[in-house]
Amino acid sequence: MLLFLLALGFLFLGALVSLISWRHPAWARIFAPVTVILGSLLALPPVLSALLGKEIPLLELPWSLPFGSLTMRLDPLSALFALPILVVSALAALYGIGYFSPIPKRGNLSLYWFNFSTLVVSMLVVITARNGLLFLLAWELMSLSSFFLVLFEKDDAMVRRAGWTYLIATHIGTAFLLVFFLLLGARSGGTLDFGAFTGNALLPGTAGVAFLLAMVGFGTKAGFMPLHVWLPEAHPAAPSNVSALMSGVMIKTGIYGLVRSLTFLGTPAPWWGWVLLAVGAFSGVLGVLFALAQHDLKRLLAYHSVENIGIIALGLGLGVFGLSCHNPLLIYLGFAGGLFHVVNHALFKSLLFLGAGSVLHSTGTREIDILGGLLKRMPTTGTTFLIGSVAICGLPPLNGFASEFMIYLASLGSLSMKGGASTAGFLVIGSLALIGGLAVACFTKAFGVIFLGEPRSEEAEGAHETGKLMGFPLLVLAGFCGILGLTGPLVLKALAPVIAVVAGSGREALPFPYEGAAALWKITGASLAEALLLALLLFIRSRLMAGRNVTAAPTWDCGYIAPTAKMQYTSSSFADPITRLFRPLLRTRKRFTPPSGLFPSSSSFSTETSDLSRDWLFEPMFGSIERFLSRFRRIQHGRLNLYILCILLTLVALLLWKLR
Repeated sequence: MLLFLLALGFLFLGALVSLISWRHPAWARIFAPVTVILGSLLALPPVLSALLGKEIPLLELPWSLPFGSLTMRLDPLSALFALPILVVSALAALYGIGYFSPIPKRGNLSLYWFNFSTLVVSMLVVITARNGLLFLLAWELMSLSSFFLVLFEKDDAMVRRAGWTYLIATHIGTAFLLVFFLLLGARSGGTLDFGAFTGNALLPGTAGVAFLLAMVGFGTKAGFMPLHVWLPEAHPAAPSNVSALMSGVMIKTGIYGLVRSLTFLGTPAPWWGWVLLAVGAFSGVLGVLFALAQHDLKRLLAYHSVENIGIIALGLGLGVFGLSCHNPLLIYLGFAGGLFHVVNHALFKSLLFLGAGSVLHSTGTREIDILGGLLKRMPTTGTTFLIGSVAICGLPPLNGFASEFMIYLASLGSLSMKGGASTAGFLVIGSLALIGGLAVACFTKAFGVIFLGEPRSEEAEGAHETGKLMGFPLLVLAGFCGILGLTGPLVLKALAPVIAVVAGSGREALPFPYEGAAALWKITGASLAEALLLALLLFIRSRLMAGRNVTAAPTWDCGYIAPTAKMQYTSSSFADPITRLFRPLLRTRKRFTPPSGLFPSSSSFSTETSDLSRDWLFEPMFGSIERFLSRFRRIQHGRLNLYILCILLTLVALLLWKLR
């Protein structure tokens, strides 16, 4: 644990140096990323040791703050979330060196790197804190540092709106968490130490209320629908390596908090599982549908974060069902699938956001419809983006398939159970199948329109590959997607200590699902054999074509001598047949100018899909609150003596109430 603390100190040192070097942003651009990378490498040994089940001593230091104790610990559950934080933070920091070269004119780069390092430190403290007050302080620090990162280009009105939306949403969640910890503390003799929570048997009604508070508080950060409204606003506004950090690992602190809270609340009631499954299915299906309707690349990826958080919730819901009915197989596969998908999503979503950042850095735009033909101009970015797309679609042999297959196995196992578990299995299978199919359609659109075909604009025509500092993280993340996909059964075995923490039982109480691991080995092996066969055929073709003259010619174009870039699918036209099926849910607005006359000069088609949760729920709700509170503006009269009188009257009233 001391080595882990040393790494935290190293990261914090980088933050301080960045802050004091505001007159020399070039120093911060190099020093801060280097400290993040070295600090992450320094923290890896204790994190890996804890993940493998080695006992890491509890760290407890004196702290005079009421109800607080500076208590931290690395157990297998904390280590599982710490590992992607360290990997993604280091790669995002390295990517940032190239991303901010040359130094941008807008935004304070020294302050940016201060907040970047602070965000990494706060996330690590969140997942290792063992006291409620320390947890909330780190949680607030994480929220504020990420808020300032979102506002890096604050001169843009849309960026400011996104930042304030995120700040309001995250503090609504924090308010629920404050009540959650106060409730647990009141039932634990006034202490906020996690050890007291774990040993405290809550009443069934109290435990249910605490679970709902945790769902809202942590679900707001995670991006559960309809609490996700900040997510598609903040991710496009933030710099791309910050988007990778926030979507890849920061929103997973919400999942960590929810899973950790399950260890406090005793044996869950079956309805807890139904809540998680309903939220997971709702978030997963609607998240991918709204992603399919987007034209902004980073906004599309942000909605896919909502989708994958929904997939994680489906796995956790099955695990909770297993805990409520004491089914070891359902516990193991459900939690293993959900928690493994936490790691997988951190990898392929960070890869995709960094790839989107490379496209933005090269072309200056995130608009899908004006790109095209980038694979020839940006082969590394295009190839790694394709790998990330295959992984997020859950296709073998990459890592997204391995974790989703575990959730499928848990669902199939629940079909033979009595009661609601079999119904839950059907719900999960149907939801995952629909999510997977829509995800394939969405990334076929995204990759095809952006990287294939012909350039649709001068920005796409002039695109070029980014530097090695931005390309190396893409290659590393793509490699991890392949490695974890091929070693899925080994990861399933390695997750045993983590699942034991969540289930509150010893490792021997949860038998390893050998049949599920064998099925995963077979599918992975078959997929790998197909990939090797394809590589062999390509190699044979290259050898046969060696020494021959190979010429290029235009494809058959149905009689058109000079086809234009406009004669290609756009994101709107490609997605329209699918979004049309879900028109009642999406409420997509279309604008279509049909061709007219024998020789039409112009025609256009475009769509716009706004977020229904924002339009129908939050904007009306906050509008009503604003109108109600505006009635009290009359007390803001600016007379200081009356303000002091109100304060004195309030103090007298409180004193009389206390003395009665």
